[in-house]
Amino acid sequence: MREALRGQGAARRVRAEAPARALARRSGLRALFACAAVALPLWLTGCAGIDLDQVSVPLASTGAASEFADMSPSQRREHEKLVASYGGAYDDPELKALIQKVVERLVAASERPDLKYRVTVLNSPAINAFALPDGSLYVTRGLLALANDTSELSSVLAHEMAHVIARHATIREDQVKQAVLVSRVISDVVNDPDLGALAMQKSRRTLASFNRGQELEADAIGVGIAARAGFDPYGASRFLTDMGRFSEMKSTAFSGSSSTTPDMDFLSSHPATPERISIAIANARQYAPAAGPSDGERDRSAYFSVINGMVYGDDPKEGFVRGRKFLHPKLGFTFMAPEGFSLENTSQAVLGATQTGREALRLDAVRIPADQSLGQYLSSGWIDGVEINTVESLTVNGFSAATAVARGDQWSFRMFAIRFGSDVYRLIFAARELTPELDKQFRAAADTFRRVSSGEADTVKPLRVRIVQVGLGDNVEKIAGKMQVPDRPVERFLILNGLDANARLKYGEKVKIIAD
Repeated sequence: MREALRGQGAARRVRAEAPARALARRSGLRALFACAAVALPLWLTGCAGIDLDQVSVPLASTGAASEFADMSPSQRREHEKLVASYGGAYDDPELKALIQKVVERLVAASERPDLKYRVTVLNSPAINAFALPDGSLYVTRGLLALANDTSELSSVLAHEMAHVIARHATIREDQVKQAVLVSRVISDVVNDPDLGALAMQKSRRTLASFNRGQELEADAIGVGIAARAGFDPYGASRFLTDMGRFSEMKSTAFSGSSSTTPDMDFLSSHPATPERISIAIANARQYAPAAGPSDGERDRSAYFSVINGMVYGDDPKEGFVRGRKFLHPKLGFTFMAPEGFSLENTSQAVLGATQTGREALRLDAVRIPADQSLGQYLSSGWIDGVEINTVESLTVNGFSAATAVARGDQWSFRMFAIRFGSDVYRLIFAARELTPELDKQFRAAADTFRRVSSGEADTVKPLRVRIVQVGLGDNVEKIAGKMQVPDRPVERFLILNGLDANARLKYGEKVKIIAD
């Protein structure tokens, strides 16, 4: 959760009597409760953004002004906004040098060697990458942590370059503008909610099917570019496989089930991972008959060398999650979620949910008028269905606060507003059934909101990608036991290293783990 979220939500309004629909319409609590109503996979993957089609790769901190000298003022402003929204650029000269080298090889082998690209590595744990029409490519460090060699890196970069070569980014801009116009027409003209929803669904599906074609074309072009540049053309299929496994793991962690409806799948607007993998393999076979060590460069060793020590997961300066605990050293506060909750830190809010999908939470910050009491704020209408008789003023670890309950047909909410400095933090719990026991747990969790001491903040260290060598007697379980992750260490280790469930480690080989 970043300071950019401040002042965003005071006027937002949510209808508690129909959360699945109304919350989806309004941005105030949409990311949490609209998704909680559908077992949470959409919310989670929407935040994680695992999608080759939306990968962004700023050259591990292309911070030098000369790299952006040819940008127009508007392009520069857009770039700066985009980078800021992802936590800034990630600065690592060695990583940047390797990416630049790969890009140069890909450009020379592409259909448009005259085009120029600016790559930025984004300081975000999300697995994401994307391209802009002007040749700006962006990739997150979260994506770089998932990749396992230079061929997988090249597959992402070539895929994004393909979007630029085929003018997909420009076409998408036009499509998005058209979708916005359609949305405005629907909201301004169509009075029938069901008819309006149907029209919007049709509009979104049209846009999704267009993107599906773009993605397959970019996959094909990208594999060709990577192969001609001398990289293993099967890097794309391997990376897509790991992306799919990672997505499934995150979805099941929050929904308790890997099964979701097509509309809830993060790849619903793009080809399903198995389809893309099979097509990527078919594309690769045009350049190499079968996957093998002689099919092109992989250079796992060089890649591991530059990602060793790279920050993994949340950057502490933007706040971080450790189990059920969220701590933000820069803003100076911490809180603990109730038992059974998993937390996700996003740029807009801290989101949480239980595996059953029947309880969820959101923590964000807003600015409210200084002369407005917190009780008045909770009753002001930003959430409908507030039971006025439940509004209560209190203190939380010395901070003035207020709480109230809002109820609807499907969901009930226990809300807290806590004044901390110049901001008001909203801690909102949602439950299918707000029982007295659950309400007690929510109140106890709110009571953990407190100021972080300077000493506590100074001891915070980020988790990092660490490259370790397999020793005698080491196996998957033993090395995975060194992973400082909240759950599923073996599964996370296997996915992170592109290994299957029956993998056997070889003495002397290098693997990735996550540790501080």
